[in-house]
Amino acid sequence: MSAPGPAPWPKVIAIDGPAAAGKGTLARRLANHFGLAVLDTGALYRAVALRMLRAGAHHDDVAEAAATARAIRPSDLADPELRSEASANLASRISAIGDVRAALLDFQRDFARNPPAGAKGAVLDGRDVGTRVCPDADVKLFVTASVEVRARRRLNELRETGHAAIHSRVLKEMKERDARDRGRELAPLVPADDAIVIDTGGLNADQVFAAALDVITSRDRARWG
Repeated sequence: MSAPGPAPWPKVIAIDGPAAAGKGTLARRLANHFGLAVLDTGALYRAVALRMLRAGAHHDDVAEAAATARAIRPSDLADPELRSEASANLASRISAIGDVRAALLDFQRDFARNPPAGAKGAVLDGRDVGTRVCPDADVKLFVTASVEVRARRRLNELRETGHAAIHSRVLKEMKERDARDRGRELAPLVPADDAIVIDTGGLNADQVFAAALDVITSRDRARWG
Protein backbone atom coordinates (compact mmCIF):
# COMPACT_ATOMS: atom_id res chain seq x y z
CA MET A 1 0.00 0.00 0.00
CA SER A 2 1.39 3.38 -0.95
CA ALA A 3 2.05 5.98 1.72
CA PRO A 4 -0.57 8.70 2.11
CA GLY A 5 0.10 12.01 0.46
CA PRO A 6 0.66 15.23 2.36
CA ALA A 7 -2.10 16.27 4.75
CA PRO A 8 -4.65 18.58 3.18
CA TRP A 9 -4.68 22.18 4.23
CA PRO A 10 -7.57 23.08 6.51
CA LYS A 11 -10.75 24.18 4.78
CA VAL A 12 -12.11 26.15 7.73
CA ILE A 13 -10.19 27.60 10.67
CA ALA A 14 -12.22 29.02 13.57
CA ILE A 15 -10.52 31.50 15.90
CA ASP A 16 -12.37 32.76 18.97
CA GLY A 17 -11.39 34.90 21.93
CA PRO A 18 -12.00 38.17 23.75
CA ALA A 19 -11.26 41.65 22.41
CA ALA A 20 -7.62 42.52 21.62
CA ALA A 21 -6.37 38.97 22.24
CA GLY A 22 -4.78 38.86 18.77
CA LYS A 23 -7.50 37.05 16.80
CA GLY A 24 -7.49 39.38 13.82
CA THR A 25 -3.74 39.43 13.30
CA LEU A 26 -3.52 35.65 13.60
CA ALA A 27 -6.50 35.13 11.27
CA ARG A 28 -4.96 37.28 8.56
CA ARG A 29 -1.58 35.57 8.81
CA LEU A 30 -3.06 32.08 8.68
CA ALA A 31 -5.28 33.07 5.75
CA ASN A 32 -2.25 34.39 3.85
CA HIS A 33 -0.16 31.31 4.71
CA PHE A 34 -2.77 28.79 3.58
CA GLY A 35 -4.33 30.83 0.77
CA LEU A 36 -7.69 31.14 2.52
CA ALA A 37 -10.28 33.92 2.65
CA VAL A 38 -10.61 35.73 5.99
CA LEU A 39 -13.63 37.13 7.81
CA ASP A 40 -13.61 39.15 11.00
CA THR A 41 -17.08 38.21 12.23
CA GLY A 42 -16.93 40.90 14.90
CA ALA A 43 -16.76 43.47 12.12
CA LEU A 44 -20.27 42.42 11.11
CA TYR A 45 -21.60 43.41 14.53
CA ARG A 46 -19.57 46.62 14.51
CA ALA A 47 -20.99 47.43 11.08
CA VAL A 48 -24.50 47.05 12.46
CA ALA A 49 -23.56 49.19 15.45
CA LEU A 50 -22.00 51.88 13.27
CA ARG A 51 -25.08 52.11 11.08
CA MET A 52 -27.25 52.43 14.18
CA LEU A 53 -25.03 55.10 15.68
CA ARG A 54 -25.14 57.15 12.50
CA ALA A 55 -28.91 56.76 12.33
CA GLY A 56 -29.32 57.76 15.96
CA ALA A 57 -31.06 54.48 16.78
CA HIS A 58 -31.22 53.33 20.41
CA HIS A 59 -29.31 50.19 21.32
CA ASP A 60 -32.45 48.68 22.89
CA ASP A 61 -34.40 48.94 19.62
CA VAL A 62 -34.43 45.23 18.79
CA ALA A 63 -36.44 45.60 15.58
CA GLU A 64 -34.13 48.32 14.24
CA ALA A 65 -31.03 46.34 15.15
CA ALA A 66 -32.32 43.22 13.39
CA ALA A 67 -33.37 45.18 10.29
CA THR A 68 -29.94 46.82 10.18
CA ALA A 69 -28.24 43.43 10.49
CA ARG A 70 -30.22 42.06 7.56
CA ALA A 71 -29.08 45.02 5.45
CA ILE A 72 -25.35 44.58 6.05
CA ARG A 73 -23.25 44.01 2.94
CA PRO A 74 -19.55 43.12 2.49
CA SER A 75 -18.77 46.74 1.55
CA ASP A 76 -19.80 47.84 5.05
CA LEU A 77 -16.82 45.98 6.51
CA ALA A 78 -14.31 48.40 4.98
CA ASP A 79 -15.41 51.47 6.99
CA PRO A 80 -12.47 52.71 9.13
CA GLU A 81 -14.83 53.79 11.90
CA LEU A 82 -15.58 50.15 12.67
CA ARG A 83 -12.53 50.18 14.97
CA SER A 84 -13.82 53.03 17.14
CA GLU A 85 -14.63 52.32 20.79
CA ALA A 86 -18.20 53.55 20.28
CA SER A 87 -18.80 50.97 17.56
CA ALA A 88 -17.12 48.20 19.56
CA ASN A 89 -19.10 48.91 22.72
CA LEU A 90 -22.45 49.07 20.95
CA ALA A 91 -21.57 45.94 18.98
CA SER A 92 -21.06 44.09 22.26
CA ARG A 93 -24.54 45.15 23.38
CA ILE A 94 -26.43 44.29 20.21
CA SER A 95 -24.58 40.98 19.84
CA ALA A 96 -26.76 39.69 22.69
CA ILE A 97 -29.89 40.22 20.56
CA GLY A 98 -31.04 36.90 19.13
CA ASP A 99 -32.56 38.40 15.97
CA VAL A 100 -29.29 40.19 15.19
CA ARG A 101 -27.23 37.02 15.63
CA ALA A 102 -29.68 35.06 13.48
CA ALA A 103 -29.54 37.69 10.74
CA LEU A 104 -25.74 37.54 10.59
CA LEU A 105 -25.37 33.78 11.05
CA ASP A 106 -26.20 32.93 7.44
CA PHE A 107 -23.72 35.56 6.19
CA GLN A 108 -20.94 33.93 8.21
CA ARG A 109 -21.79 30.35 7.30
CA ASP A 110 -22.12 31.19 3.62
CA PHE A 111 -18.68 32.82 3.74
CA ALA A 112 -17.21 29.64 5.23
CA ARG A 113 -18.96 27.36 2.71
CA ASN A 114 -18.40 29.60 -0.32
CA PRO A 115 -15.32 31.74 0.30
CA PRO A 116 -14.90 34.63 -2.15
CA ALA A 117 -12.32 35.08 -4.90
CA GLY A 118 -11.87 31.37 -5.49
CA ALA A 119 -10.23 30.72 -2.13
CA LYS A 120 -10.14 27.05 -1.14
CA GLY A 121 -11.23 27.71 2.42
CA ALA A 122 -11.74 30.35 5.06
CA VAL A 123 -10.51 31.64 8.39
CA LEU A 124 -13.19 33.19 10.59
CA ASP A 125 -12.45 34.95 13.85
CA GLY A 126 -14.92 36.09 16.46
CA ARG A 127 -16.60 35.05 19.68
CA ASP A 128 -18.65 31.99 18.73
CA VAL A 129 -17.17 30.69 15.48
CA GLY A 130 -16.08 27.33 16.87
CA THR A 131 -19.11 26.85 19.08
CA ARG A 132 -21.95 28.06 16.83
CA VAL A 133 -21.01 29.43 13.42
CA CYS A 134 -18.68 26.63 12.27
CA PRO A 135 -18.89 23.83 14.86
CA ASP A 136 -17.38 21.41 12.30
CA ALA A 137 -14.33 23.59 11.53
CA ASP A 138 -11.15 21.66 10.74
CA VAL A 139 -9.19 23.68 13.30
CA LYS A 140 -10.51 25.54 16.35
CA LEU A 141 -8.34 27.97 18.27
CA PHE A 142 -9.19 30.10 21.28
CA VAL A 143 -6.75 32.96 21.82
CA THR A 144 -6.78 34.93 25.04
CA ALA A 145 -4.74 37.16 27.37
CA SER A 146 -5.29 39.01 30.62
CA VAL A 147 -7.62 41.99 30.47
CA GLU A 148 -4.75 44.31 31.44
CA VAL A 149 -2.63 43.14 28.51
CA ARG A 150 -5.54 43.43 26.12
CA ALA A 151 -6.45 46.91 27.33
CA ARG A 152 -2.89 48.12 26.66
CA ARG A 153 -3.03 46.64 23.18
CA ARG A 154 -6.36 48.29 22.41
CA LEU A 155 -5.13 51.63 23.76
CA ASN A 156 -2.12 51.54 21.45
CA GLU A 157 -4.30 50.49 18.52
CA LEU A 158 -6.70 53.38 19.08
CA ARG A 159 -3.92 55.94 19.40
CA GLU A 160 -2.17 54.65 16.28
CA THR A 161 -5.38 55.12 14.29
CA GLY A 162 -5.88 58.66 15.58
CA HIS A 163 -8.57 57.97 18.17
CA ALA A 164 -8.23 59.71 21.53
CA ALA A 165 -8.22 57.20 24.37
CA ILE A 166 -7.50 57.02 28.11
CA HIS A 167 -6.14 53.80 29.61
CA SER A 168 -8.48 53.70 32.61
CA ARG A 169 -11.52 54.12 30.39
CA VAL A 170 -10.37 51.51 27.88
CA LEU A 171 -9.71 49.04 30.72
CA LYS A 172 -13.11 49.69 32.30
CA GLU A 173 -14.96 49.29 29.01
CA MET A 174 -13.04 46.13 28.16
CA LYS A 175 -13.96 44.56 31.51
CA GLU A 176 -17.60 45.45 30.92
CA ARG A 177 -17.47 44.04 27.39
CA ASP A 178 -15.88 40.81 28.63
CA ALA A 179 -18.64 40.43 31.20
CA ARG A 180 -21.34 40.93 28.56
CA ASP A 181 -19.70 38.57 26.06
CA ARG A 182 -19.15 35.80 28.60
CA GLY A 183 -22.42 36.25 30.46
CA ARG A 184 -24.93 36.49 27.64
CA GLU A 185 -27.38 33.62 27.38
CA LEU A 186 -27.12 33.30 23.61
CA ALA A 187 -23.74 32.14 22.21
CA PRO A 188 -21.56 33.25 25.13
CA LEU A 189 -17.82 33.65 24.74
CA VAL A 190 -16.40 30.24 25.72
CA PRO A 191 -13.84 27.95 24.08
CA ALA A 192 -15.29 25.10 22.03
CA ASP A 193 -14.78 21.75 23.74
CA ASP A 194 -12.24 20.74 21.09
CA ALA A 195 -10.52 24.14 20.74
CA ILE A 196 -6.82 24.61 21.47
CA VAL A 197 -6.26 27.55 23.82
CA ILE A 198 -3.33 29.88 23.12
CA ASP A 199 -2.47 32.52 25.74
CA THR A 200 -0.97 35.41 23.79
CA GLY A 201 -0.13 37.56 26.80
CA GLY A 202 3.61 36.87 26.75
CA LEU A 203 3.93 36.28 23.01
CA ASN A 204 4.56 38.53 20.04
CA ALA A 205 2.68 38.12 16.78
CA ASP A 206 5.34 35.84 15.26
CA GLN A 207 5.25 33.54 18.29
CA VAL A 208 1.45 33.35 18.24
CA PHE A 209 1.54 32.49 14.54
CA ALA A 210 4.15 29.79 15.15
CA ALA A 211 2.07 28.30 17.97
CA ALA A 212 -1.00 28.18 15.75
CA LEU A 213 0.92 26.54 12.90
CA ASP A 214 2.20 23.95 15.36
CA VAL A 215 -1.38 23.15 16.36
CA ILE A 216 -2.39 22.71 12.73
CA THR A 217 0.59 20.57 11.74
CA SER A 218 0.19 18.45 14.87
CA ARG A 219 -3.43 17.85 13.90
CA ASP A 220 -2.30 16.77 10.46
CA ARG A 221 0.30 14.38 11.86
CA ALA A 222 -2.35 12.83 14.10
CA ARG A 223 -4.74 12.48 11.17
CA TRP A 224 -2.23 10.64 9.02
CA GLY A 225 -0.70 8.61 11.88
